[in-house]
Amino acid sequence: MYQPAAFAETRTEELHRILREHPLGALVTHTEQGFDANHIPFELDAARGAHGTLQGHVARANPVWTGAADGAQVLVIFRGPQGYISPNWYPSKQETHRHVPTWNYEVVHAHGRLRILDDEKFVRGIVARLTRRHEASLARPWKMGDAPADYLDQMVGMIVGIEVEITRLEGKRKLGQNREPRDLQGAVAGLQERGQAELAAAMAGASKGD
Repeated sequence: MYQPAAFAETRTEELHRILREHPLGALVTHTEQGFDANHIPFELDAARGAHGTLQGHVARANPVWTGAADGAQVLVIFRGPQGYISPNWYPSKQETHRHVPTWNYEVVHAHGRLRILDDEKFVRGIVARLTRRHEASLARPWKMGDAPADYLDQMVGMIVGIEVEITRLEGKRKLGQNREPRDLQGAVAGLQERGQAELAAAMAGASKGD
């Protein structure tokens, strides 16, 4: 990944935060047919391994778990908030007109080793953890026990567990850190007007050195 120094993010806690807040990762594998990408919601176990471990599941019918060897090197891409930045939002543009559009974003590349876990106990565990996390904010959270046991058994049998032991993390937060403060603040205001609050907040935080 191209990494200008101004945008490089190396803090593990920040990279883990992006993973947790945006858990849908693009798992990139290389098979005999070439590159393949599958979009999978992951749960991060930050305490396992030097950089953490990603856990998830795929459909049994998905060839990713048979096409990629157990232990294969893989890449998982997580994308945080992102959006178009208009040069018209920069106050200095009105003075010099020497600005062009750009795109701001947060992204994490998790490099690691794939592990296939065709194990019912693991699958039930990861489904339960994902469910608890994403149902927690709902007024009436769904839980696995809400489904009939025979139906749940059938559904669990249709998925296979996977893990990615993270061996290296790369992070990039392109949030206008290279702009003068008034231009960065103008871009934040422009995003807020468009309802892109998450990206605006990330850029405002970057301006304060977060």
